[in-house]
Amino acid sequence: MRTRNVRWVVLFGMLFAFGFCAASWASPQGPSAGTVPVTTVVSVEAKYGKQAPEIQRQDVRAFLNGKRVSVTDWVPLRGDKAGLELFILIDESINQNVALQFDDLRRFINAQPATTSLGVGYMRNGTVEIAQNLTPDHALAGKALRLIPGAEMGVGSPYLSLSDLAKRWPESPNRHAVLMISDGIDQWQSGFSPPYLDAAVERSQRAGIQVYAIYSPGMGHYAHSMSRINWGQNNLAQLSEETGGESYVQGLLPAVSFGPYLDQFAERLTHQYRLTLNANPTKNASYQAVRLQTEVPDAELITTDRVYVPGAKK
Repeated sequence: MRTRNVRWVVLFGMLFAFGFCAASWASPQGPSAGTVPVTTVVSVEAKYGKQAPEIQRQDVRAFLNGKRVSVTDWVPLRGDKAGLELFILIDESINQNVALQFDDLRRFINAQPATTSLGVGYMRNGTVEIAQNLTPDHALAGKALRLIPGAEMGVGSPYLSLSDLAKRWPESPNRHAVLMISDGIDQWQSGFSPPYLDAAVERSQRAGIQVYAIYSPGMGHYAHSMSRINWGQNNLAQLSEETGGESYVQGLLPAVSFGPYLDQFAERLTHQYRLTLNANPTKNASYQAVRLQTEVPDAELITTDRVYVPGAKK
């Protein structure tokens, strides 16, 4: 009889613990007084296979600086919510052979839905020369692709150029994304960390810009330096990862075709959501680390590493 009672106690304890965990997952902590809403774009991918799972708001848990916060909205970016502003940035210091990829780029541009506005810019000397501003006319954007000089354009940094564009990007309710085609080499870089990368990440996070990067080899001395090539590819990977994007690299050699990369990029854009959560502001505006979880099988949630949180109202 005693053994049977012990078994019932153990079973009850397990059921209680399971019920507590389930309640904890399904009932996130409600917003407290003084919180501010913060939004970010989240991409959903399949861990295995190609079909991205469907995610609902109750499937998502969010953490800011390691603390659980409430998810107040989870909007699929489709239909009338699918607005996207996408800039294609081309580094003018890379090899001129990148022009061989322009047919693939034009196909990608023309295949975008009517809800996408596209712009084309060229990175030079730490700035961006805008050849075509954001436009819903995809054919017009495709015409802005042109042959690049293929020479070292002064002393430049693609990350300084990205910051220049981010500062000039007007606010809008649409998603913001950049497709950067570059070797990732910052000519000011003398060690493992380029001097302008962190600032570019911060400005992109502040402006809600996801950065996607395609590695394309450069020209001149840096194009033959294994350490520089490695630094450049690592820089692009860090930039895209910390802004919620993706970096596409095929070893040390140029990609035979950008087509597969662009297909993956286009697929990513069709499985995105706008997440709104409640953040606890500090005295001054700050960037807070964000982490997402879901128990939906085979689902991976990808977003920026940090979100900008305004300071507490005085």
